[in-house]
Amino acid sequence: MTITAKHDQRIANMTFASVYPHYLTKIEKKERTKAELHQVIEWLTGFDDQKLQELIAEKVTFEDFFKQAKLNPNAQLITGMICGYRIEDIETPLTKQVRYLDKLVDELAKGRKMEKILRT
Repeated sequence: MTITAKHDQRIANMTFASVYPHYLTKIEKKERTKAELHQVIEWLTGFDDQKLQELIAEKVTFEDFFKQAKLNPNAQLITGMICGYRIEDIETPLTKQVRYLDKLVDELAKGRKMEKILRT
C-alpha cells in the first residue's frame, strides 16, 4: 500500500482526543485497563497521566502530540502490520509514530504481556 501526502496530512490534523476514546473502548472490551493503556502511552511518549489529560483537554492534533513527545528509543523495535501498512516501511515520521501507538494499543487489546508490549 502506498501512503499519500493527503493521507499523512489527514493523520497530522486528527486530534488525539478524538481517537483516545476508541483506544480505551478497544482495550476495555478485551478486559484491559485504562491504567495499562496509559502505561503504554507513557512508555512510547513520556507523557504521564496529568500531561495526557492536558493534551486531551486541549484537543491537540497528532502532529502537536508527537512534537511534544519524547519518543522512547526502543520505539523502533515496534514492527509488523497495522491498518494494512508495514510499520517499518512507513517513511513519514509522524505517520510512523501514530502507527507505533496504534500497534501498541492493538497488542494490548490482543492480550499480549506488558513486558513484550514495552519491548523489555
